Amino acid sequence: MSTSQDDELNMLREQRRAALQQQLEAQASQQADAEVQQQQAQMEAAQLDGAMRNLLSNDARSRLATLSLATPARAASIKNSILQLHQQGKFTAPMSDEELKQLLSTQSKSRRSASIRRI
Repeated sequence: MSTSQDDELNMLREQRRAALQQQLEAQASQQADAEVQQQQAQMEAAQLDGAMRNLLSNDARSRLATLSLATPARAASIKNSILQLHQQGKFTAPMSDEELKQLLSTQSKSRRSASIRRI
């Protein structure tokens, strides 16, 4: 009876060891996928920044950099918009600061139109 319990205990240990091994392999795979996605995102961001160097004037790049410090998501959206506009031929490079201001004003959510009601 003791040997059957030892065999059963060894079998349970081996099953647990195999389950832990599979779990570790799955975690390693997920981590590798996350690293690959992060590298791709960094490469895309670097390409977008390189395009901005060609498409924007120094003042406009400075304004966009300031905007990205305040709201990175909005700055990324603006960069994508600028790239699309250039690909569609809507402006000639380099975009001036005034043109960027106009683009920002058209894409901003105006707070002036908000109304406050007191209850």
